[in-house]
Amino acid sequence: MIEIYYDGLDHLREEEAKALDCALRRTLELEEIDGPGELSVSLVNAEEIQELNSSYRGIDKQTDVLSFPQVASKEELLLENYKVLGDIVINMDMVRCQAEEFGHGVLREMIYLSIHSFYHLLGYDHEDALSKEIMRQKEEEAYGFWEGKNGN
Repeated sequence: MIEIYYDGLDHLREEEAKALDCALRRTLELEEIDGPGELSVSLVNAEEIQELNSSYRGIDKQTDVLSFPQVASKEELLLENYKVLGDIVINMDMVRCQAEEFGHGVLREMIYLSIHSFYHLLGYDHEDALSKEIMRQKEEEAYGFWEGKNGN
């Protein structure tokens, strides 16, 4: 079983933390990733993510989510006996702002960004129209899979 390690859950209510865990586990299930392994998720504020973005990407501004993959692709990950997916870092300040901007709830925004980041860990990106379309389809399928399983 993939262990998911969380940091910064004090940003969430208990039901939000459970929903985040459920969404990531449903996405692992959907992608048929199992066995021993780990994934790290950190919930941070705008200042913290700006520092990380500056240190690791050389971009001195905040962003909504950062992904630090440990493999180049899902195929590479599946070859590993112990699967280390990498790290997801979510900017909770931006989650709240984007939820308001897009007219939906904070929970929906946080779940969607966590799924988005998860797919970056598997090597998906949105650098061109085709890869963006493929990634968006994966995200929508995973979000719908989580949403359907939770009666939302």
